[in-house]
Amino acid sequence: MVQHQFTMDLTWVEGRNGTGNIKASNLQTEISIPQEMNGPGIGTNPDEMLLGAAATCYLITLAALLERSEIEVQQLSMQAHGFVSVENGVFTYEKIVHNPTIVVQALSEQLAKRVERLAQKAEQTCMISKALKGNVMIECDVQILEASI
Repeated sequence: MVQHQFTMDLTWVEGRNGTGNIKASNLQTEISIPQEMNGPGIGTNPDEMLLGAAATCYLITLAALLERSEIEVQQLSMQAHGFVSVENGVFTYEKIVHNPTIVVQALSEQLAKRVERLAQKAEQTCMISKALKGNVMIECDVQILEASI
């Protein structure tokens, strides 16, 4: 078994409405509670970082699956949305929705079905999606387009 370890150093100043910093090998930024949750809104926050982790893992997994299936992708982009609810002062990360747009040459019905299957498989096999399973609902709404000549 191979095990990978990732390390992050964090600092925090003051109480709930304070700010902090995070630093990892390829990430360094300020952190705080977002303004939507009555915080200072400085830097990023756990909600954005969870969304970012889920979205980047999904997008990289999708790109790999499309490549392994020898589907020539002209463009791959995505928007992701995270939904957090508040009930009786308790915040719950309920849902993440991935909205990838996949542009291919010579789009056919058969190719569209293959791409759609791979887009759904990426959500099921992504490491972060699997870690969140049972706690955060993850949906995938794929748009498949034909490249214009």
